[in-house]
Amino acid sequence: MNDEQPVLNRVLWWDLLPEPLRRPLGEQLAGDIDVDVAIIGAGYTGLWTAYYLQKQSPGLRIAIVEKHIAGYGASGRNGGWASALFPQDHSAVAEQAGLPAAVAMQKAMNDTVDEIGRVAADHGWDIDWAKGGTVVAARTLAQWDRMRERDAHLRATGFDPDEQLLDARETLDKVRATDVIGGMYTPHCAAIQPAKLVRHLARHVVDSGAQLFENSPALALEPGIVRTPTGNVRSKYVIRATEGYTAEISGQRRTMLPFYSLMVATEPLPEETWEQIGLADRPTFSDGRHLVIYGQRTADNRLAFGGRGAPYSFGSKIRTQAELDSRSHRILQATLTNLFPVLRNHRFTHAWGGTLGITRDWQASVGLDPITGVGWAGGYVGDGVGTSNLAGRTLAALISQEPDPLLALPWVDHRSRRWEPEPLRWAATAIGLKATEAADAIESRTGRPSLLGRLVGTLTGH
Repeated sequence: MNDEQPVLNRVLWWDLLPEPLRRPLGEQLAGDIDVDVAIIGAGYTGLWTAYYLQKQSPGLRIAIVEKHIAGYGASGRNGGWASALFPQDHSAVAEQAGLPAAVAMQKAMNDTVDEIGRVAADHGWDIDWAKGGTVVAARTLAQWDRMRERDAHLRATGFDPDEQLLDARETLDKVRATDVIGGMYTPHCAAIQPAKLVRHLARHVVDSGAQLFENSPALALEPGIVRTPTGNVRSKYVIRATEGYTAEISGQRRTMLPFYSLMVATEPLPEETWEQIGLADRPTFSDGRHLVIYGQRTADNRLAFGGRGAPYSFGSKIRTQAELDSRSHRILQATLTNLFPVLRNHRFTHAWGGTLGITRDWQASVGLDPITGVGWAGGYVGDGVGTSNLAGRTLAALISQEPDPLLALPWVDHRSRRWEPEPLRWAATAIGLKATEAADAIESRTGRPSLLGRLVGTLTGH
């Protein structure tokens, strides 16, 4: 029985990296340097920014400072969904910026999925790419009602979400989960191996001339300078690309709320087991509950599955122990086994976590202050694989000051207000998490939509 297996604190994606992608890429910063662009954070956002800057201006002097090693954070630990998901729902974007802006935002996200695949193919990067889309199963009447209401609302406003409602049989053709009564499918997602992508990307930007300083944490950022314990980087432009780790920079503790998403993975599964699970074309999958879950069939035939639910750390502290929450990992194992009971016959071999970032208004944003030269991107709320690529292209356009239609998208230069001081943000986060869990429990028991769920959705813009 899988629930009898010990939880192992191992990141599947890093265990599966080929040896060439494990090799060190950067040394610790030793002394002060001067460059054209300084980037804090060697995850997807920082690396994509460097990548597109190098394409536009090959001679640009770029330095990237990273607390750990390139890809150490969420970029190398996520669920591997290169998706068109944007943290804010279409309706929320349309309400704030208008329908044309919401349509343009979604089109840009859809195109981003293909852009990631194109770049990987052009450079010959093996990232286990499989564009099978995403299937979201409705497993209670409340979930099914929400899907239909959302679809009807979007179409009534003139927004075509390029999503397809599925009946039970159509959903089961894609994913053979228990209790399926319907579902939704979008083609705009690819399953990838996220650590392969971030390490290929890091190696490319270093080989193309960027300086990468690993084990060099940014203590503070100011206009024109990044301060680390072993030296300072002076630059006309300073880009904050730290997502959930933003709270560790001096003066930034209330900018972004660090939150944890955890994952588990099975052993490679035999074909007879896959016949009972489905996912033949490797679509990513989820269901319609309020507390987010996400999964994929990996290239080596495992199930990699994750979800939210680990507690927020008081004071926005980044704690490794929060990423290794054995209780939450066991809940994930039980949830996945509930979806696919055949997994009772198989072992779970990996369990890990990562830190994501949430702004006060749950809005992702990208921008550059033309006066100070300080830029930023983040607040992806777990939807960062695709969004970070769009952010990198946008930041490159802002820095180069070249005309680009991306600069008209509604998330550009959006400013989120700061989170409340403690203990208010800890209390709000704890209450929100409990309310979300309670909403799912009520809907599972009654089959009817929960008022708690509607309240949480309103507060988060979903």
